[in-house]
Amino acid sequence: MPEDYSKTLNLPATDFSMRANLPQREPETLKKWADEDIYSRQLNKNRDGKKFILHDGPPYANGDIHLGTALNKILKDIVVKYFSMCGYYAPYIPGWDTHGLPIEQRAIKELGLKRHETDPLVFRDACKKFAMKYIDIQRESFRRLGVRADWDNPYITLKPAFEAKQVEVFGEMCKKGYIYKGLRPVYWCPKCETALAEAEIEYEEDPAKAIYVKFRVRDSGGRLQKLNEDISDNNTFFVIWTTTTWTLPGNMAVCLNADFEYSVVRTGQGDLIMASELMESTMKAAGIDDYVKIATAKGSEMEGVICRHPFLERDSLLINGSHVTLEAGTGCVHTAPGHGAEDFQVSAGYDIDVVVPVDHRGYLTDDAGQFSGLYYKDSNKAIAEELRRSGSLLAITDIAHQYPHCWRCREPIIYRATEQWFASIEGFRKDALEEIDKVKWYPGWGGERIRGMVRDRSDWCISRQRIWGVPIPIFYCSECGKELINDATINAVRDLFAREGSNAWYKYEASEILSAGTACECGSGTFSKEQDIMDVWFDSGSTHAAVLEMNPLLGSPADMYLEGSDQHRGWFQSSLLTSVAVRGRAPYRAVLTHGYVVDGDGKKMSKSLGNGIDPKDIVNEYGADILRLWVASSDYQTDIRISKDILKQLTEVYRKIRNTARFILGNVGDFEPDRDSVKYADMNEADKWALQKLKKLVSTVGAAFETYEFHQMFHAIHNFCVVDMSNFYLDIVKDRLYASGRD
Repeated sequence: MPEDYSKTLNLPATDFSMRANLPQREPETLKKWADEDIYSRQLNKNRDGKKFILHDGPPYANGDIHLGTALNKILKDIVVKYFSMCGYYAPYIPGWDTHGLPIEQRAIKELGLKRHETDPLVFRDACKKFAMKYIDIQRESFRRLGVRADWDNPYITLKPAFEAKQVEVFGEMCKKGYIYKGLRPVYWCPKCETALAEAEIEYEEDPAKAIYVKFRVRDSGGRLQKLNEDISDNNTFFVIWTTTTWTLPGNMAVCLNADFEYSVVRTGQGDLIMASELMESTMKAAGIDDYVKIATAKGSEMEGVICRHPFLERDSLLINGSHVTLEAGTGCVHTAPGHGAEDFQVSAGYDIDVVVPVDHRGYLTDDAGQFSGLYYKDSNKAIAEELRRSGSLLAITDIAHQYPHCWRCREPIIYRATEQWFASIEGFRKDALEEIDKVKWYPGWGGERIRGMVRDRSDWCISRQRIWGVPIPIFYCSECGKELINDATINAVRDLFAREGSNAWYKYEASEILSAGTACECGSGTFSKEQDIMDVWFDSGSTHAAVLEMNPLLGSPADMYLEGSDQHRGWFQSSLLTSVAVRGRAPYRAVLTHGYVVDGDGKKMSKSLGNGIDPKDIVNEYGADILRLWVASSDYQTDIRISKDILKQLTEVYRKIRNTARFILGNVGDFEPDRDSVKYADMNEADKWALQKLKKLVSTVGAAFETYEFHQMFHAIHNFCVVDMSNFYLDIVKDRLYASGRD
C-alpha cells in the first residue's frame, strides 16, 4: 500500500472551528458570560485601578432598538472594554428615559388611550407599563449585541429616587433665580398640544405661499407729506411679505430697519412703500411694470406712522427693528408678537399688546374675527381670498422653505405665545461657555457646535402640557394666584416623590402635600397645583445628579458622554445647563459623538423609503460580531453607511481574519513556551520581519483606541492578517511549519 504522507507532516491541529456559525454559537457564549458573571469579575479584578466612567445617555423606552441605538451601544461597549482591559475600574450602568411625549404617543396609539378622558393616574400607569415593557425588550436586544453592563441594575428615570433628585435639581435652580414663568412665543405642536424645546424640532422643506400685503396708512402725522406734499395717507400703503398667512390675525405692527432706505413708489394700486433695494423684485412679483419712485426716506423717519390692519378693526404701528434684513420680501416686516420671538422682543420696546389668535389645538379664536374656528392651515386660503377681495393682496407666489416640524408627530409646528416656565440661560451662560472650553471634544468641532448653540440660545422652555412626566413642583395661591415655591415646598415634594413616586402629585391635594400652616403672603392657606410637567430633557439632563452622584460605583463628572451628534442640542446641552446651574461645572470631562446611520447610497433610513434594516435581522442572518465589526470599521464621526452588500463584504473580512487566527492557532497547538521559545537573535530574517510587523500593529491599534478612531484599528488588523500574514509570511513559512522538525 502507498505510504500516508500526511502522517509525516506537522499539520495544523486546533479545536477552533473553520465555520463561525455566529447566529447559533453567540447565544451560547453570552450564556457562558452570564453564568460566569464576567461583568462583576472584571470589575472586581480592577477594583483598585483608576476609575473610568462612561455615563450612558438614556434611550427612549418607546420601541425596539434600531441601527442607530445599536451603533451607539456597541461604541460604548468598545470604549468601556478597552479601559477595562487596560486595568481601569470601568463600571457601565445602562439607563432609560421613560417619560414624555414619545412614550405618551406610543401608549395612546397601542393601548387606545384617550388622554383627555382617562383619569391621570390610570393614564400614567398605562404609560409606565408601556415603558417598562420596552425596557425589557431593549435590554435583551443590547445583551444580544454582546454589550457588557450591569443589566440587572439600570437607572430608570421613572424610579422614585430619580424623580426626587430631579425635583431637588429644579429647586436649586429656583433658589438661584434661574426659573421663572413668563409669556413668550414658543414652539408649539398643535397635534401634540404642547410646547416643544429646540431639541424637539426638525427642519423639513415645505411648500408655501408667500404673500405681499398692503397696509393702508391711517395717520402718518405729516411724515409722508414732508417727503412729497403730493402723497395722501389714504392712498399710501406699506407692503409686507410673509410666508405664514395664518399669522396675519395676530399682526400688531409693521417693522422697518431704521438704517435702510425706503422708497415711495407710485403705481396704479396706490403709493406703495418698501425697501429701495427690494423695489424691483417686489414690482416683478406683483406684475407691475408702470411705476415711478416719488420719494425716499430712512426707516427711522417712518417710525410712529399708523396703518390699518387689512381686515380687522385694529391699528398696526410702524416701528423699527435691527432684525429686519434685505434677504427677501419687502424690508417691511409683518410683526405679530404672539407668533415670533423677534416680533415679541421688538414689540415689547413699544408696549404693543400681544395677541394670540390661535388656540392650543391650532384653531383660530375670536381674535381672528371672521376666520374664527378655522384650523390655522385652512385659514391660509380663506385669508388670502379676503385680502384679494378687499384689494389688499398685492401678490402671491409659490415657494419652498425650510420649516420647523415636531420630531415626534412629524407635523409642522407653530410659534405661539403662551405662559410657560423657563430656565434663564442668561443667568449662567458665561459659566457654561467657560466649561465647554474645559471639555475634550471628539471630534474637535463638537465643542464649537455646542458653544454656538449655548451662546445664541434663548431661555429654555421647560414646561410641557402633558401628563406623563415629572410634574413641575409649584403651587398657586387660590386667592391671589401667586406662585408658592421655597425650600419647604421643594423638600415636601421631593420627600413625597422619594416615597411614592411622582404619581403622588395626582393622588393628593395640595393641602395633603404641604406642611400644616403653609400660607401665602396674602394670608390665604388654600393652594392649587401646577398642571404642567417638566420637559423630558430636564429629566435626562438631571442624570449627573440623579445617577452619577447617587450611585457609589460612579462619580461626577463622568469621564465621557458618548452619543449621536444631534445631542449637542439635546442631552449634552441639557446636562451641561443643569450641571453648570446647580454645580458650577460641566458633568463630563470628554464628549464623543457619532453620525447617523444611512443606507448604502447615503440616504436617511425611513419606513416610507423602505431602506431600513432591523438589527435583529442582521444578528439572525450574520451574527452580532458582524454588526460589531461594521461599527469598528466605520469612521463614525460622519454618517455611517450600511447595506446588504456592505455586510457581505464585512462577512468576508471577518472570515479572513478568523481563518488567519485559525491557521496560527493550529500551528502553535503543541507549542510550549518554556520548551520551544526561540531567542530573537537566533530567529531568521522572515521571523524578525513578522515580529516587527506585529509590534507596529500593536502600536497602531493602541493609538487607535486612545484617539477613539476604531476604523484605523480595523484597517490595520485586516491588512496585517491578509497582506502581511496570509499573502506573505504564513505562505513562505508553510514548508518549515509542515516539513521541519517539531522543535
